[in-house]
Amino acid sequence: QVQLAESGGGVVQAGGSLRLSCAASGRTFSGYARGWFRQAPGKEREFVAAISVSSGHTYYADSVKGRFTIARDNAKNTVYLQMNSLKPEDAAVYYCAADPLNGVTAPTYRYWGQGTQVTVSS
Repeated sequence: QVQLAESGGGVVQAGGSLRLSCAASGRTFSGYARGWFRQAPGKEREFVAAISVSSGHTYYADSVKGRFTIARDNAKNTVYLQMNSLKPEDAAVYYCAADPLNGVTAPTYRYWGQGTQVTVSS
């Protein structure tokens, strides 16, 4: 059974940092792009960041560029999201995803994690 498990969410003050991890099990995703999305209450799920198979290309939403960094460790079947200079508007449930079906920025990946809550206090 394929599973994506996020961890690392929590409560942080504005300006602080968090590092999210997404460990995959059940199959290897070394041959697939990986992504992070987020969803705040009452809003649609939105793209945050994505990384290509070889880590040669990374993609970011304009709202997080320069503050967030996505990375992957194919040996560990894990993708990371380092989030710095967090703002209250970054608060959301963060989801990791694997195997994009319609491009890396669309929320149409084949596999999704359950999500991890990020809360940013002002």
